[in-house]
Amino acid sequence: MSEICDKVEVANNGLKGLQLALDREWSVIILDLRLPGMSGLDICKQLRAKAKYTPILMLTAKSTELDRVLGLEVGADDYLTKPFSVMELVARVKALLRRFDKISGYAAISQNNVLKFDGLDIVVDERKVIFNDNEIELTAKEFDLLYFFACNPDKVYKRSQLLDQVWGYGHDGYEHTVNSHMNRLRNKIELDPSNIKYIKTVWGVGYKFAAQRVN
Repeated sequence: MSEICDKVEVANNGLKGLQLALDREWSVIILDLRLPGMSGLDICKQLRAKAKYTPILMLTAKSTELDRVLGLEVGADDYLTKPFSVMELVARVKALLRRFDKISGYAAISQNNVLKFDGLDIVVDERKVIFNDNEIELTAKEFDLLYFFACNPDKVYKRSQLLDQVWGYGHDGYEHTVNSHMNRLRNKIELDPSNIKYIKTVWGVGYKFAAQRVN
């Protein structure tokens, strides 16, 4: 891992790992699902409740669909199932860092770090969303999904493309993950399900962000 990281710290239990993750800034966190003291899922939830966003790669010995989806649902950016090679781990971390840099780079297009639409403001650095003058609570991945769409208006994306751009590679066959996040996101930012204003469905293809910026 030295080829991509200047410094690597290892914690052998969940409580120590959580404290270490909170005490410093990290480029990426590799988080085992099963840890003594506190599970990887609980650590991930607590980290995603903080304002500072750090990419998380979840490691799991389990291969069931439920465990993989749970990791993504609580905010992990990617997962890797044991056993795996060091080369694959390094490749995943590199891809995760590239994707995070790309998403972070979208902030440059926003004025005063805020993307403004009719009735919807996205405060980039604070990862905060104001809908009709009220702050709404989004999960980490719901924010990433909304932010990605807002930075790429009028472009149509297939579910597989959204998995690649927002979740990262390695999730082929999990288009329903996009569907579930999209449904929850729309429930929070759309007033009328029969008259979608922001993220519209392009039947037979995917989704696009239809609102126009006002700043």
